[in-house]
Amino acid sequence: MEDLERRKLLSALSHGAIFFSSLIVSIGIPIAILYLSNDPIVKENAKESLNFHINLYIYALVFGLLSIVLIGIPFLIGLWIISLIMPIIAIIRVLSEPNIPYRYSFIFRLV
Repeated sequence: MEDLERRKLLSALSHGAIFFSSLIVSIGIPIAILYLSNDPIVKENAKESLNFHINLYIYALVFGLLSIVLIGIPFLIGLWIISLIMPIIAIIRVLSEPNIPYRYSFIFRLV
């Protein structure tokens, strides 16, 4: 039973790391969990969280450049809303179904 609770905690922590303010901390937590955990489900959740973070930063950079000509401002607002809602959904899912790794929709899997 302890392994299931540990799986839930580490998976939720990797998805919830985006709520920490620092860029290094929000990416560092999933990287640390990825390399320190032996659980394959936790590793998959950490990889997915890391991919989500990387995608958000790439999209923010592109939309930030587009906001120079005022096109990207609505996209930045939408991206901010997505960056709040999607990790919450992921946390709820990994806590309710700890044996299935969560997969974000519409992201590029770079890791």
